[in-house]
Amino acid sequence: MTANFDPISVSPAGSLPNSSLIVICGATATGKSGLAMALAERLNGLILSADSRQVYREFDIGTAKPSLSDRQQVPHALIDICEPTLTLTLADYQQQARLCLSQAAAQPLTQPLTQPLLVGGTGLYIKSIVRGLLIPRVAPQPALRAQFRELGQPFCHALLRQIDPPAAAKIHPHDPVRTQRALEVFYVSGRPISQQQGEQPPNYPILQLGLDCANLDQLSLRIARRTAEMLEQGLVAEVEHLRQKYGADLPLLNTLGYQEISQYLAGDLTLKQAEAEIVLHTRQFAKQQRTWFKADASIHWFDADAVNLLDQVWQRLRAFQAEQAAGG
Repeated sequence: MTANFDPISVSPAGSLPNSSLIVICGATATGKSGLAMALAERLNGLILSADSRQVYREFDIGTAKPSLSDRQQVPHALIDICEPTLTLTLADYQQQARLCLSQAAAQPLTQPLTQPLLVGGTGLYIKSIVRGLLIPRVAPQPALRAQFRELGQPFCHALLRQIDPPAAAKIHPHDPVRTQRALEVFYVSGRPISQQQGEQPPNYPILQLGLDCANLDQLSLRIARRTAEMLEQGLVAEVEHLRQKYGADLPLLNTLGYQEISQYLAGDLTLKQAEAEIVLHTRQFAKQQRTWFKADASIHWFDADAVNLLDQVWQRLRAFQAEQAAGG
């Protein structure tokens, strides 16, 4: 079941007159949240989470969700907006993010301008806003996907070549996820997915700031340190509570951090082994994130371990503001 949101009156690409958007992205454990907090305090900022798991309630420690004190100090949005038993689609996220941006831009002129900061490591979430992705509003169809799985991937891809050749040309014959998505969009909406996708970039200026570790050994140390902190904060108890409340088969419990602790609780791993597995899998995930973000030439990169990181970012931000003031 997908999350249900009321329709909102926001233009497809969004509209932020006299406003801009700052994006802080990069791999996990690079310090995005800390940098965002520091900038938000200087800019009267509103932090919009771009994390595909922080949107779910009760999944707190394992998702490195901002603390309550941080959320009291600086306004946050797009956190805890969906029940764990529901599915928040990319279209749902995009809709809610655009609503937040529109509301921030609609404040009375008598109040200080709110500066939105889109912060996180879910590349597709960020791309949906920065590039204005056009997303078919077709919810996942579990029953239909089960039928596709029974038919087999070779047959499904051949079927897709018949009904939507442009989509089939872009989807690898051995990619069942995207193949099934394209098929379900066609069968539910009656229109090929290739006719419903595209980009409509927003009309407001965007500055993308990326954090990375010049020394990858440092990133590994950051990941190991954060994993240990999560365990100290009570990750095991959090997972145990979620398993008892929702059942061990809850899909979110099969995600990074929760899956390994679930294996520990099931007796399949020791706690030390579970911790090592989390570190390993997080490193692998960080590698995927780095590959995704490095493909975007518009991101301005900074060394997460730089002593004067905040000063460097602030200088780039002021230059961005000067460019906008000059009309460019």
